[in-house]
Amino acid sequence: MGVIAVPFFIGERMAGLATPQPRVELSPPLPEGSPQQRMAVLYRHLAERVAVETDPVVFAGDCISAIGVLAGLQRAGVAPTLIWFDAHGDFHTWQTTRSGFLGGMPLAMIAGKGEQTVVEGAGLTPLGEHRVVLVGARDLDPGEDEAVAASAMTVLSVAEVITWQPPARPLHVHVDLDVVDPRDMPAHNYPVPGGPSLEDVRAALVHLAATGRVAAVSFSTWNPALPGADRAAAAGAELAALFLG
Repeated sequence: MGVIAVPFFIGERMAGLATPQPRVELSPPLPEGSPQQRMAVLYRHLAERVAVETDPVVFAGDCISAIGVLAGLQRAGVAPTLIWFDAHGDFHTWQTTRSGFLGGMPLAMIAGKGEQTVVEGAGLTPLGEHRVVLVGARDLDPGEDEAVAASAMTVLSVAEVITWQPPARPLHVHVDLDVVDPRDMPAHNYPVPGGPSLEDVRAALVHLAATGRVAAVSFSTWNPALPGADRAAAAGAELAALFLG
């Protein structure tokens, strides 16, 4: 069990990302090309690392990193349920997005929808929607909201997780830290007010950790360049400690 730091945001290096120690920092050389091509290489390297770690905890700058974590679990013979904490749905495809922001697409990518460059590059076999649980999403865009509603994903609030019994299989818990209300978790590029407190999210994660079946945890982090980054780093470390023994 240990921390793997991947200080990149959409394929570009992030400076100043403070994560719990000890850690292994993943920073492979990346090719020139599109963000998708760069992330395909980056998250293939992450998959290779995750495959040989026991109960890894990953800190990365974007949610697309979860593709590499899942691909690594699959390489190790683990077929998890994905529990995805996020203020956003991350369920856009090129048909629904208005911004073209790749960071709004990873959960759809994981489910085999839309953009698949990173999925294929990392070596991930897409998950069936019935193996995905979306938690805490409160900011869904037009078109994305319809896609989520029509999907086979389980959709829960953070409060509901505390009494929910996850399926009896390994779990990959992914936490975009913007799921926490920005009053407790500042320094995010796309903050969404009105979310659960840090203590509420902590209670939900305690419940999942108590199953003894969490095979990997991944955190999509704060922006180190924004005000409040030190507070966000401390809060992120508090949540990670639940899985670091």
